[in-house]
Amino acid sequence: MLDLVLLKVGDTHFMAVVLLSMGCAAGVLMALMPFLQTDNLARRMKDVSTERERIRMRERERLAASQSKTSLRYKSGGITKTVTESLNLASWLNTDTAKQQLNQAGFRGAGAENAFLTFRFVAPILFFLVALIYVFFIAKLQWAFTFKVCAAIFAAYLGIKAPEIFLSNKKTKRQKSMGRAYPNMVDLLIICAESGMSIEHAVRKVSMEIGAESIELAEELTLLAAEMSYLEQRRTAFENLNARTGVDSIKQLTTVLVQSEKYGTPLGSALRVLAQESRDQRMTAAEKKAAALPPTLTVPMILFFLPGLFCAILGPAVIQINHWT
Repeated sequence: MLDLVLLKVGDTHFMAVVLLSMGCAAGVLMALMPFLQTDNLARRMKDVSTERERIRMRERERLAASQSKTSLRYKSGGITKTVTESLNLASWLNTDTAKQQLNQAGFRGAGAENAFLTFRFVAPILFFLVALIYVFFIAKLQWAFTFKVCAAIFAAYLGIKAPEIFLSNKKTKRQKSMGRAYPNMVDLLIICAESGMSIEHAVRKVSMEIGAESIELAEELTLLAAEMSYLEQRRTAFENLNARTGVDSIKQLTTVLVQSEKYGTPLGSALRVLAQESRDQRMTAAEKKAAALPPTLTVPMILFFLPGLFCAILGPAVIQINHWT
């Protein structure tokens, strides 16, 4: 088999055909790439519109309950919901931190919570069984029985932490995306506020424009506009935005909006001060990274840059010395 592979690799005609085929496949893939890309912004906005309808239904139910003391409950099925309710996972696997992380990671509703609880229950069992099969039957390690069982238990522990790690990484990635687009969002809010728009109209307009830079932030602003339209108090909508995002800069923005709503301060001037503070914070963070760059580059320069530099400088001299001797 190895001789056949070496023979084919040494055949120039075969290698030319392989490279030509790879080039044709790459060309076809590049031509079809624009058609294969999904419109994430349209999909997110569709999800946000669904969330807006859910908010509207919830507020209508609340108003109906306050008037007639009756309400309708909409039940949604699914495997995860069945598993969660049958095993009562919410009572011993659910935590308030997990709910908050689900909201901050962009997973909303009872379906997301049921899915998280189901995976949190199934993952340790699956990891434990896979580790047992691998250690005892596939790998055939010359370990003691106790060590093999401890390895399987450690795999089960990784299965317990795996959903939480996935959720934490998803939340961190989402918060970074919103943090990068936050200064431009504040500038757009200033332009809209100083042009005479209301806060609802300004937030809705900015959510449409900021989607090209951060789909997550556009989604949150669209939900904020929906909640400001249907909730009794705008302050509740601002606090919900802070709870959904968990970003410090957006927390400052919600504080400014709440104070402007409560005391009637000019929104444009308050946002301008906030924008200046965000620019100063970005400049401070950039200077901090620039100051930490030289110590970070010391080891790579010693390992990769200096040996090549010494070879380029001393190489001709060594060649000449060897030629003279």
